[in-house]
Amino acid sequence: MIKRLLMSFLLIPMLLLAACAQGSSGGDGSSSGGGDKVVTLGFTGPLSGPAASYGEKTLRGIEMAIEEINGNGGFEVNGETYTLKIESLDDQYLPNEAAANAQRLVQESQTPIIFSPHSGGIMAMQVFNEQDEFIIAGYSSEPAITEQGNSLTVRIPPRYDGYLEPFTEYSMERFGTKLASIPTVTQYGQDWANALLPHWEAAGGEVVHESSVDFSKDTDFFTILTNALESNPDVLFIGGPSEPTAKLAQQARELGFGGGFIIMDQAKLDEMKLVVGDSYELLEGSIGTMPLIHSEFPGTPQFVEKYREKYNEDPGSEAGYHYVSVYIFVEAMKAAGNVEDAKEIYAHIQDGLDNLPEDKQVYVIEEIDENGGFVMTVRVAAVENGEIIEITAD
Repeated sequence: MIKRLLMSFLLIPMLLLAACAQGSSGGDGSSSGGGDKVVTLGFTGPLSGPAASYGEKTLRGIEMAIEEINGNGGFEVNGETYTLKIESLDDQYLPNEAAANAQRLVQESQTPIIFSPHSGGIMAMQVFNEQDEFIIAGYSSEPAITEQGNSLTVRIPPRYDGYLEPFTEYSMERFGTKLASIPTVTQYGQDWANALLPHWEAAGGEVVHESSVDFSKDTDFFTILTNALESNPDVLFIGGPSEPTAKLAQQARELGFGGGFIIMDQAKLDEMKLVVGDSYELLEGSIGTMPLIHSEFPGTPQFVEKYREKYNEDPGSEAGYHYVSVYIFVEAMKAAGNVEDAKEIYAHIQDGLDNLPEDKQVYVIEEIDENGGFVMTVRVAAVENGEIIEITAD
């Protein structure tokens, strides 16, 4: 009995010390080791499975921006200095997991902004993000995510329907009018197909085959491609994460397909090149989005150099768009005079765009439209004679 009492008296000061330590570093706007307050950003995306590389590259852009901002002493809002941190959770590209992750991030980390790089996850979060008051920073060119009337959603990349006309015109003129469609089975892939195929037919083309591929399950595309090629298409519409899309294109060439590829904007030509042999030979005649390393925006050269130095590879648009978005949101917080209120931050995103330093403009985003979409010029690229060339989009 005496021994237990002694132990209790010894534990009391220890518990008091622990409580004091917790009180000095926890809660909203918690202090870091340097005395600065911390704003936690959230991320939910595929960090395992076949789309893991895609998810990791989006996260890298966020992490690079945070490292730079914190390394430069953070940022000031209303006389207070803040630094940033990122809480990242794996959702394996599953919408229900993205929604669960978002709820956890809001409850445990009070994140005012959550990044998500897939339309399924974005739409799953839109069910409750206004009620829970957090901004969805959506990396998806799906127009529907900003046509839902959600007042706290930002669409980061351009709408994909801006690609339909240049993709169709180029492919028809170079290869012919018969199209076989084999996009990813995800909702995003199906939405892309539902937009492209009617446009192709309206332009005088013929859709000779329709199917889809589940990159989370399929690794050998022989049967899918054999069925598609039996219809003798001039062009294949394919897309999904870069790595499996590249393997699909490679197997199509191995089966004797000599036509063109329309590449859905999720897959990137420069990343696909690395998968099929570090040259564009197998991707001849492909049309897709302009690779970041071939872009000429004010902040692009510096970003590419820093990324190469850090990761020993070229950056893709996923990293670039997320990098610049972090800086835009920081400028919005500064203009809003608030780091916690999602509505106030959202209301000042245009200020964030207007105040963005030129050397951080990895992409030049002109404005945020009334629905929450970033507006910028669509840039299109094709592979001709083993080289990337720019295709002018009207």
